[in-house]
Amino acid sequence: MSWTRRLLVVLVALAAALLAAPAAQAHEERPVTLPDGSGSVPVHRAGEPDLLVCKSDRADFERRISGFPAKLRARNLELFDRCRKSGYRHLQQAVDQVGRPGMNIAILPGLYEEEPSLPRPTGECARLKAPNSKLGYQILSYAQQKQCPHNQNLVAILGKKQLQIEGTGAARTDVVIDAKYQKLNAIRADGSDGIYFKNFTAQRTTFNSLYVLAQDGFVIDDVLTRWNDEYGFLTFASDHGLYKNCESYGNGDSGIYPGSASDINDGYRYDVPRYSIEITGCRSHHNMVGYSGTAGDSVHVHDNEFDHNMGGASMDSAFPGHPGLPQNHARFERNLIHDNNADYYPYVADGTCAEPPVERGYEEGVVCPQISMPPGTGIITAGGNWNIYENNWIYGQRRAAFFLSAVPAFIRGENALAKQVDTSHHNRYAGNHLGTDKAGRSRPNRTDVWWDGQGEGNCWQSDTGPSTPRSLPECGAARGAVSGRTDRLVGEPVKLAQLLVCADYDVRARRLPAGCDWYGARGIERIEVQIALGVALVLVLVGGVLWWRRLRHSRLATAATVLGMIGLGLDVAGATTGLASSCLPAVALLLTGAWWTGIGLVLRGERPGLGWTTTVLGVLTLLDAFDKAVLMIPWIPIGPAWVRGLLGVIWVLWAVVASARHGGPAVGKGTAAGPDSDPEADEAADTHGGDEARAGVDAGSGSAASGPDAQSGSDRSSAPDRDPS
Repeated sequence: MSWTRRLLVVLVALAAALLAAPAAQAHEERPVTLPDGSGSVPVHRAGEPDLLVCKSDRADFERRISGFPAKLRARNLELFDRCRKSGYRHLQQAVDQVGRPGMNIAILPGLYEEEPSLPRPTGECARLKAPNSKLGYQILSYAQQKQCPHNQNLVAILGKKQLQIEGTGAARTDVVIDAKYQKLNAIRADGSDGIYFKNFTAQRTTFNSLYVLAQDGFVIDDVLTRWNDEYGFLTFASDHGLYKNCESYGNGDSGIYPGSASDINDGYRYDVPRYSIEITGCRSHHNMVGYSGTAGDSVHVHDNEFDHNMGGASMDSAFPGHPGLPQNHARFERNLIHDNNADYYPYVADGTCAEPPVERGYEEGVVCPQISMPPGTGIITAGGNWNIYENNWIYGQRRAAFFLSAVPAFIRGENALAKQVDTSHHNRYAGNHLGTDKAGRSRPNRTDVWWDGQGEGNCWQSDTGPSTPRSLPECGAARGAVSGRTDRLVGEPVKLAQLLVCADYDVRARRLPAGCDWYGARGIERIEVQIALGVALVLVLVGGVLWWRRLRHSRLATAATVLGMIGLGLDVAGATTGLASSCLPAVALLLTGAWWTGIGLVLRGERPGLGWTTTVLGVLTLLDAFDKAVLMIPWIPIGPAWVRGLLGVIWVLWAVVASARHGGPAVGKGTAAGPDSDPEADEAADTHGGDEARAGVDAGSGSAASGPDAQSGSDRSSAPDRDPS
């Protein structure tokens, strides 16, 4: 690594240290290793159940099945009679009786609150020694879960192989497993390879409805999860998994979360041998986010619908303690991702989310967002690599269809400098249907792309609409083919400032960052507008004084200064939400660059150092406009905005000093400004300089033309005091 790249990495690391401060833990679990991949996706077994679970109230049971088709109703009545004689009243009782791999449990229609599992732990289970999560629960070992299975779980399935649990109702809502907000998980399957869940509902927990952990082989088929503090479905550190025909809503984090899916494709490019998790035919709606994937590696997500969440889907490398980071190789195709414009942060602000979970109103539509999330976004990639997003319908998003930002490794707890810029690279966005629904109706997104600018090999389809930046590397027909390839080590400074401000969110402390429009900031409240306005005010003040003191007699400098003032005003306007993805920010840079270039050319005659610095600053600003609006400049490790920002600070200080120096205007009568100076200006020299000029004439032979020495003296005395710069 060259010294320049090392320096940039150090700067990124320092920024990462700041960013890491507000980071929260999305999910904390005991240390686990990823499966060895020797398992397989289980297949549904249609034979007779080995164990039956039902309630004892026959009248209630007959009422529940009264609307079933005749054949299914008869089948359930037969199973009910058998269950009354030899079955179990609680699912946990049946699970405890599983004594060999390959057994089937059938759950008959009913409400299962698992009353024996609800009491608070006593005895040794009340005194377990284990680390505490920042979210308030103990991080128990597998042995402690076995010892005290109901400290955290309504139903605990520990070490049961090839188990199938299936509801026998006509719909998944006919069998309901309800934790009543008294347990962390409604169902936990831990180390139970080959498990198959089908046709039931799990609900109302303080974390997850259905939790699958450290398993090689699982299927979630036609299952509904809802009304949880965190996740509907959480599968963690697992392989050979399949979600199909599922549904989830009302969750404070995501409906579907394949966290730390087995990292089987690490080291591959776009073409991979297989995916570890497949998700198809599911709908996730009215959550904070429909799908999330911290370390969601090698996941194939296709033919699903993510709608009416705050965000449609999210991949990230932003939370420590997840095997497989940084995230890589998710593949999204043929998904409907639309209208993800919900805003649940007001429930945090007004104290609703500070109430006990049972009193928050989850069943009435309340959602308590657990982490920072830009509402109105289709697909968010916060620190992911080699992801493919193709042939999806993404429409009706009030912020952006695609959101891509890098996440330094410090945030996930890795300190090696070489890793700090290992995200976001080689993400491909191609062939998607942006701003139209499946019927071809226009449903535009406010912005199709929001990108912080960092990363290598990222590309987008050529027909993207409004975007920030306006210029994007384009994807070729073949995966890996990129036009206008860039490799930036650092994102755009204003966008990094926005991400830093917006990350400072804490649902438990009811802290919603001021200045971030994710949480309702508008207009001058937004950090982007504040930065643009602050910079504009400083430059207007300094530039105006410099023009008045040194440049007002130059037509070129005056015209350039007018353009610059207009450009600074447009820059403030371009920082607003509605105009950020338009051409206005680039036009503002163009005018501001013309200002600096123009006054720099004028200043060079009298103050070469300041003049050349100003000219360079102008050229950098013009390059920044080109970079953002026409073509991202390749082969440079940072964008022009960083260099012009640093040089701009130097220029402001230098311009203040130059404006404050004693003496007349830098450009005026008798100066070397050329045709742009005003020959009639009577203010070109100060009074002292004028007196000296007249004295020089009087000392000659009585005439200004009395000799060359007199002329020379007149020229010298009429010139303004020279600045050493």
